[in-house]
Amino acid sequence: MSSHRGRRARRGVPLRLRRDPLDWADQRTTWEQARPSIIAESLKRATNRGSGNWFVVADSRDVRADRPLGRTVAGTEVVLWRDGQGSVHAGPGACPHLGAPLKDSAVRCGILICHWHGLALDGAPFAGWEPWPAFDDGVLVWLRMDRAGGEVPTERPVIGERPPPAEAISAVYTAVGACEPQDVVANRLDPWHGAWLHPYSFVDLEVLSVPARDVTDEEDALVVRVSFKVAGRAVVPVKAVFTAPGPRTVVMRIVEGEGTGSVVETHATPLTRAGADRPRTAVVEAVVATSDRRGFALTRAVAPLLRPAMRATAARLWRDDLAYAERRWHLRSTGRFPG
Repeated sequence: MSSHRGRRARRGVPLRLRRDPLDWADQRTTWEQARPSIIAESLKRATNRGSGNWFVVADSRDVRADRPLGRTVAGTEVVLWRDGQGSVHAGPGACPHLGAPLKDSAVRCGILICHWHGLALDGAPFAGWEPWPAFDDGVLVWLRMDRAGGEVPTERPVIGERPPPAEAISAVYTAVGACEPQDVVANRLDPWHGAWLHPYSFVDLEVLSVPARDVTDEEDALVVRVSFKVAGRAVVPVKAVFTAPGPRTVVMRIVEGEGTGSVVETHATPLTRAGADRPRTAVVEAVVATSDRRGFALTRAVAPLLRPAMRATAARLWRDDLAYAERRWHLRSTGRFPG
């Protein structure tokens, strides 16, 4: 009987009406719970986890077979394209002949053709050009750059559990900030700021548990209860878990409430070399949303129309969160960071 009631509850209206509108200044403070040591220790544990030298470089939809895509990772130019079978190829973005930008070249029948002198690359080593391992997980494209990563390489990147593609809608948003990857990760490992810095999106945020100092990787998680604001007093309450499976990734997974199983993956990819005077980092955030509601199948059918709105929501949040990350880097770089 209890499981039946649970299924009925999940099918019910997810919206809740708060009794009273909450003024921003009247909400419960979180600065005492958001101890700098907790965030610093979580960041240290994340940084110590290996990535296998894999970096997220693009939305899977942006890597195409009709034209190349240019990116920069750790100060190195990168070019990516797909062949006729849809496989991703990637490697240095400078032509080995005379240094032409391969991102401005053309792709014909799966072959990348340099627009300066016609040097043709099919993705295999040729004329001094050496490919790098690439991995398309269906949402994001990853690139393994061993020199930039400096770790023991792995065959595949570490990818957390996601909803099955046939049961989800995904959207990817990318932004760039003047900070280092650790500043982005630290931002995401501080859920306490949610309702204060983003009052237009979140309310009634409560951190239910934080990891202990001697926590195992499996137990290293922040558990949060929060309500997403819809309009007026209408909110959608959920319970979410934050984990950091690698040094440049934080995953938020909804474990209770509307959209259970949905994930938000935040990846921080350095654009500049380590130790740069003015570092720049790309935030690549993938939202993979799912629902057990019957009408969600119709929602998936109009996914192309929904993705711009999903990216716009992420953009609004990251406008503030990048300011947080940039401020954190500025204070660290000038020796004024608290603690």
